[in-house]
Amino acid sequence: MRLTKQTNYAIRIMMYCAANQGRLSQIPEIAKAYGLSELFLFKILKPLTKNGLVDSVRGRNGGIRLSREASEIRLSEIVRVTEDNFEMAECFGEDGDCPLMDSCELNSALREALGAFFAVLDKYTIEDLAINRHRIDKLLGIDELQKASA
Repeated sequence: MRLTKQTNYAIRIMMYCAANQGRLSQIPEIAKAYGLSELFLFKILKPLTKNGLVDSVRGRNGGIRLSREASEIRLSEIVRVTEDNFEMAECFGEDGDCPLMDSCELNSALREALGAFFAVLDKYTIEDLAINRHRIDKLLGIDELQKASA
């Protein structure tokens, strides 16, 4: 199973916000830090804001921030709201046409594997990923932004 770019960058956006504690994170600075277009970021933010993981503040000095403490946002939540499909094989979906679908153990094995995948993601939070906040600040240029605004 491979996560989409949307999920990958959604997690990175959340890490940016966690590292940028105490300030609103602005879309242009996040886009610059990750080398992404602002349009792509807005697309990624849509499910994050819709599902209450990120708050968006409009206006000239607006931006985004985590809607809860970084320690309360699990990776599994982000993956669930940004991935469209968790069908690991054709027989996972309702539209499968395999004649063994109702009696094959592959489906059970894949469901167990997917459950284990989410069980591991449930163990980690955004705070866990942003634990080296000062290093992340430096790597993403957040420390320079904070100095400039002081």
